[in-house]
Amino acid sequence: MSRTPYYYQGNLNYRDAYVGSNVMFGLTTVLLLGIVAQWIAWRFRLPSIILLLLFGFVVGPFTGLIDPDALFGHLLSPFVSLSVGLILFEGGLSLRFRELPGVRRVIFSLISLGMLVTWLVTTYAARYFLELDFTLSVLLGAILTVSGPTVIIPILRDIRPKPQLSSILKWEGILIDPVGALVAVLIFEAIILGDFNHAPAFIAHGILKTVLIGGLIGTLGAALLIFLIQRYLIPDYLQNPFSLSLVITVFVLSDHFQGESGLFAVTLMGIIVANKSSVAVRHIVEFKENLQVLLIGILFVLLSARLEWSQIQDIGWNGLIFLAFIVLVARPLAVLTSTIGSELTWSERAFLAWVAPRGIVAAAVSSLFAIELHEAGVPQAELLISYTFLVIVGAGLIYGTTSGLVAKFLGVKQGQPQGVLFVGSHALARNLAKKIQELGFRVLLVDTNWTNVSVAKLEGLPTHYGNILSEHVVEDLNLDGIGRLFALTPNDEANSLAALRFAEHFGRANVFQLPHDSVKEGVSETKHPKHLRGRFLFGKEEDYFLLEKQIDEGAVIKTINISEEFSYDSIRETYPKLFIPVILVEQDTFEVMSPDSLLKPKSGNKIIALVHEE
Repeated sequence: MSRTPYYYQGNLNYRDAYVGSNVMFGLTTVLLLGIVAQWIAWRFRLPSIILLLLFGFVVGPFTGLIDPDALFGHLLSPFVSLSVGLILFEGGLSLRFRELPGVRRVIFSLISLGMLVTWLVTTYAARYFLELDFTLSVLLGAILTVSGPTVIIPILRDIRPKPQLSSILKWEGILIDPVGALVAVLIFEAIILGDFNHAPAFIAHGILKTVLIGGLIGTLGAALLIFLIQRYLIPDYLQNPFSLSLVITVFVLSDHFQGESGLFAVTLMGIIVANKSSVAVRHIVEFKENLQVLLIGILFVLLSARLEWSQIQDIGWNGLIFLAFIVLVARPLAVLTSTIGSELTWSERAFLAWVAPRGIVAAAVSSLFAIELHEAGVPQAELLISYTFLVIVGAGLIYGTTSGLVAKFLGVKQGQPQGVLFVGSHALARNLAKKIQELGFRVLLVDTNWTNVSVAKLEGLPTHYGNILSEHVVEDLNLDGIGRLFALTPNDEANSLAALRFAEHFGRANVFQLPHDSVKEGVSETKHPKHLRGRFLFGKEEDYFLLEKQIDEGAVIKTINISEEFSYDSIRETYPKLFIPVILVEQDTFEVMSPDSLLKPKSGNKIIALVHEE
């Protein structure tokens, strides 16, 4: 909207227009900073939570540019609560029961016994080091038991620990949020009611009601969504907005009948929907993931902008000792007690003990509690925000910058996946796979042609007989060390569908396919848009049948060393009839030389290329 001179129109006056302009400016600033911070974090491989909080500090307490309370007024608290509910629903959608075998007991122990240990140790540290009132120490200890998908999933994505460890941390981070938040809310209510002596019974009663009411409403919400989608009673274009509305409804209804049970209800709803194999929810997951990115950016900037400079100054050396105690004592004790008798190695336990960041739930809950406690006249209430954000920022910096090194030192980090998943095991695919495998990279060939699969096995290539588009193929395949897809079948539609499916596993930049046999100059982008296919391999016009013809005429897949004497340009001149570079290898990594890449081979590199030797 352009800024024009203000004038009276009905009850709109200059002041109303001025306030409206400020609100628009504030909302735009918050949204822009939330996205820019996450882009910078991705670009430079930094923990996004740190940049989000830093941006919030700058526009809030440092400059006073944004005042969230003036911006949202009484809507701030409901907005934060609903946003957290949507984030946890999205987290529930990422949990699969197939990840549980072998780690179920550890996960349950971490969100029960481990949480209790964290609560008790953190309460002691808050009382002893921060000298908080006992009731506030108990409340702060409960708040800091939560973790959350907003911080743990980005760390796991960057580190790539062993699958078993990744499953444990992901399930713990998502499930402990509603549990920890519920306990914190019940403690908060006990403080407000002034009946702290009966808090244990109050908490037990509240947890029981939450499990019953939240579990019932969350299950009913999931069942309704599944029923409507299975019977095609919701058109495709309404499924995303309908599921969004239903999640919010479940959250509000559950909270209405039992305070703060909405987080548990929507998390359970997400888990049930995600594990219903007969329901296609990928488009819903993608929508919620995009929405989550927006909400995380907005929430962290808003909540950190609410801080006051005096609250930041309240953090002294005792605060830093408190942070160190949580990292070095509370988390290791929680993991130690939760993994007794498990099959985890000591290095795996040590890694679990080093990863426990705090996220948006801790920030949101502490901010809301501090306001109400301050209004109720509880002394030191404002310190809840200061120390919660200290742990969020401090733990985020510690874990975000050191977890990768710790995982590598302990031997639990997976290397950057360089291998290739081939769709098709015909002669061309086998020859290319053999050259890649000879250089030390993992390959896996998937095909429905038993003859091709048998030949590939005889040639020493790992294979899987099955359809790459089948529902459970991802569960059946061992993708450890695999980070790229080469769809090389003569079926153009199957190649495109495989590329679309595995783009969510490997990223769109790492899925490649043969071009359509009708792709010609000026037709590609209109008939075969980029978002509906993978990147082209070999060349823009090198379809399956042309490649097959070239091989019949004598073309071969060859590995070529580049040196000072035999440069890349010299190699091209050596094969004037046909030279199509496919792979550029540099030490223990390689890149795909697709038509849209700008790679420049240099001395010491190797090239895998399709050439015609005369």
